[in-house]
Amino acid sequence: MSEHLPALQIVVPMIAAPICVLLRRRALVWPFALAAAWTSFGSSILLLRRVLQSGPWSYAMGGWAAPYGIEYRADAAGAFVVFFVAALGAIVLTYAPRSVDREIPRGKHHLFCAAYLLCMTGLQGIAITGDLFNVFVFLEISALSSYALISLGAERRALTATFQSLVMGTIGATFILIGVGLLFMMTGTLNMVDMAQRLQPEGQRTALVAFAFLSVGIATKMALFPLHLWLPNAYTYAPSVVTAFLAATSTKVSVYIGLRFIFHIFGESFAFERMPLDATLMPLALMGIVVASAVAIFQTNVKRLLAYSSIAQIGYMVLGISLATETGLTGGIVHLFNHAITKGGLFLAMGCIAYRIGSVRREDTRGLGRRMPVTMFLWVLGGLSLIGVPGTAGFVSKWYLVLGALQSGFWPVAVLLLLSSLLAVAYVWRVVETAYFREPPEGSKREEAPLSLLLPACALIAATVYFGFETSLTADVAKTAASQLLGGRP
Repeated sequence: MSEHLPALQIVVPMIAAPICVLLRRRALVWPFALAAAWTSFGSSILLLRRVLQSGPWSYAMGGWAAPYGIEYRADAAGAFVVFFVAALGAIVLTYAPRSVDREIPRGKHHLFCAAYLLCMTGLQGIAITGDLFNVFVFLEISALSSYALISLGAERRALTATFQSLVMGTIGATFILIGVGLLFMMTGTLNMVDMAQRLQPEGQRTALVAFAFLSVGIATKMALFPLHLWLPNAYTYAPSVVTAFLAATSTKVSVYIGLRFIFHIFGESFAFERMPLDATLMPLALMGIVVASAVAIFQTNVKRLLAYSSIAQIGYMVLGISLATETGLTGGIVHLFNHAITKGGLFLAMGCIAYRIGSVRREDTRGLGRRMPVTMFLWVLGGLSLIGVPGTAGFVSKWYLVLGALQSGFWPVAVLLLLSSLLAVAYVWRVVETAYFREPPEGSKREEAPLSLLLPACALIAATVYFGFETSLTADVAKTAASQLLGGRP
């Protein structure tokens, strides 16, 4: 079975999804879905270990060798993304039963599990496939299932948010498909490795057009400023579990798609010399960091606050790409993981608060530091990681990004990165001030969320502290991935 790990990473959740619909009964669906998610996580660990020990792994589906057959290809970057998507998927689904029971009618639980597992399938498939058409297929699987998940929100505005996400997502996917079609027209292949060898983008206007379409499409999918308008409402009105999973994984996988196209297919010389991509990405990344962080300060809904924070954090990842150096790219890649665990933990903590007090409005968190001390302590630790305080995972990311900016001679960028942390302090502090320095409503009592909700949130927040000190998995793997991406075409 170990020889088929790349296929199992896709097959297990994909087959489990329709089985959940057939099982229907809640008592059967949840254990089965959890078993599928944790099996996927276990195989992702084995996959990552194999790739780190032996190098990139090519797997021919059905025994048909690439480029004629469909290839799954796992290198350090892809295996790393598969690992944290599977990890977040398993942990968040473990958190889900009680939270979903409160927010989604029981008659739809089997549909929720099916859509959730399909979303996991799509996100993991994007990271592991070596075929560009399958990138689009898996992108649509994850997108369509995420629209279904967002629409399950209790408020009617969840449907509006879903429609907005669908329209923007469809535009982004269409741009990506056009770009892929143009590349296929130029090379006659859809296999990434084969395409990278055949593609000679220098001096070809078709390559310029394909690059432009792909850049805009991927930027829309990752919610890069100013193409981010679909994200705040989606995160705000989706069920707590859905928000936690999508915020931790979806946009990160889109950033990964950008890495693949820029460094493996077109090559950094074309992207950053022939097409000065850094001159576009760096200003947009910095504007996203500053503007989204400033907007977050004035939000009264904490889920919406965290949504704008996510837009700012995407700016950090894109900034690492725009530096196009090993240190900067390491910072961008490691931030994929660090932000995933941090934001996943924060949204799970907000899910605990919503479960207990029935609201996520900042005004309703008055005195919550005394009413739900453990939950608020977790939220504060996650907030410190967003700020980038030493001893948290967020600090590691920002350290590499600041070093990368200084090594490239962009000292104003390094200064702006440090100043942007002050904006994070401001929006995190507004929640802390309300929870700890405002009096709780009369008659309120101390009552924590159930352990089934607290423990998964604790696991993710504890991981933000652990990986703030132990960087052998995150920063070292990110450095290996950055080295491979900058080492030329595969």
